[in-house]
Amino acid sequence: MEKKHKFRTIIFYKDYFEEFFVKQRPKVKDKIIWTLDIIEDLQRVPETYLKHLESTDGLFEIRVQQGSDIFRIFCFFDHGQLVVLTNGFQKKTQKTPKQEIEKALKIKQEYENEKK
Repeated sequence: MEKKHKFRTIIFYKDYFEEFFVKQRPKVKDKIIWTLDIIEDLQRVPETYLKHLESTDGLFEIRVQQGSDIFRIFCFFDHGQLVVLTNGFQKKTQKTPKQEIEKALKIKQEYENEKK
C-alpha cells in the first residue's frame, strides 16, 4: 500500500487536548480521530470540519459531530502545515463560549512564547 501524502501534521500541545479527549465516549473519540485524519489528509478541508474563528488571531475550530452531540476543538497553524491542537469542549449553545476561545488564545500565546 502506498503511503498517501499528508497535507498537514497535527500535534498536541502539552496535554490540553488530551484532557478533553480522554473524557469522551468511544464513538466520540472515533469521530474525533476520523475528523483529525481528514484535516491531515485533504488539501482543502471543508468548513464543516475546520473553520477560522472570525476576529481571532489565527484561531481555528475543528468541528466534530457525533449524533446530536457537537464538539469543538480549537487549533492554530504553525509554519502553515502544522496544526497545533489546544482545548476542546462539547458545544451546548449556538454561540461558542467566550471563555473557551480565551483559553485557546492563551494556549496559543503560551506556545508562541515557548518557541521564541
